[in-house]
Amino acid sequence: MSEIERAVAILRRGGLIGFPTETVYGLGANATNTKAIERIFVVKGRPSTNPLICHVADAEVARRYAGEWPEVAQRLADVFWPGPLTLVLEKKPVIVDEVTAGLSTVGLRAPDHPLTLELLREFNGALAGPSANRSNHISPTTAEHVREELGERVDLILDGGPCRVGIESTVLDLTQRVPRILRPGGVSNEEIEEVIGAVEMVSEMGDTSRAAMSPGQMARHYSPRKPAYRFAHADRERVLQEFEADPTARFSVLLIDATVRGVMFPADENRLGPGWKFTLPAAPVAYARNLYATLRLMDEGDADAIYVEMPPNDAEWAAVRDRLLRATRPL
Repeated sequence: MSEIERAVAILRRGGLIGFPTETVYGLGANATNTKAIERIFVVKGRPSTNPLICHVADAEVARRYAGEWPEVAQRLADVFWPGPLTLVLEKKPVIVDEVTAGLSTVGLRAPDHPLTLELLREFNGALAGPSANRSNHISPTTAEHVREELGERVDLILDGGPCRVGIESTVLDLTQRVPRILRPGGVSNEEIEEVIGAVEMVSEMGDTSRAAMSPGQMARHYSPRKPAYRFAHADRERVLQEFEADPTARFSVLLIDATVRGVMFPADENRLGPGWKFTLPAAPVAYARNLYATLRLMDEGDADAIYVEMPPNDAEWAAVRDRLLRATRPL
């Protein structure tokens, strides 16, 4: 039996799998099986008010689960699927209420990963799949991250290599007169507007007391376990000088550097007194691809706290800034 066949058998009997996408790794269960979905929430420690995105092979399958499939949804699917765009639509009852936090809407997307597309075609259904990590913690971008986070609580983990995009999908609500971006992600609002015209940006810092329209709207999310703080680029030199002047401080700092193309992990020359310096490129796509893996390394080290230089407040950095604003607190 192949791994895909094993995964499908697990899903059909109500089990959980870890699966790769181009964004982050997901924790998957049959979206029509209440007990399987309840198990996702238990394994993740996720509040029931935080809905799950459902993954499908293509638009044809998506229409089986959407109460309405407007023409605008088809246009977006034609351009961006498979890819990092989730469409929020009215749902059919076959998607159990536990998936959608009791709301009448569901988020659907076709992921752009060959292994998971093969799985979805074989499964021939909707795979509910939040990120495969403990709730609010840093999202996983490798199979090893999933094993570290969830271990044997997952019945099978499909290893599809490192995620290519590295942060979650854009979530677009199509149930309103003017479509709304509920979460920025791998598809920009400019790219969406080129296809369907004007959209609204919704920036919400919610809590667990009421159902969210989309994942990723909680005030605290994507967070290291250690205290994590953010600072503006304008404060960079002051912050670094303060670190170097304090011989007792144990810290990790994440900086942006226009001169590097890849990721620069700590080496002896990256020491700042008793702390460590990590560097990511000043390019939004490359930065996003490596962000979560880098935060995990910083979280695993011996620093007492993590400090992150914020990228520019520009449209192209919107998704990264959204994640960092939820993962850190002001310095």
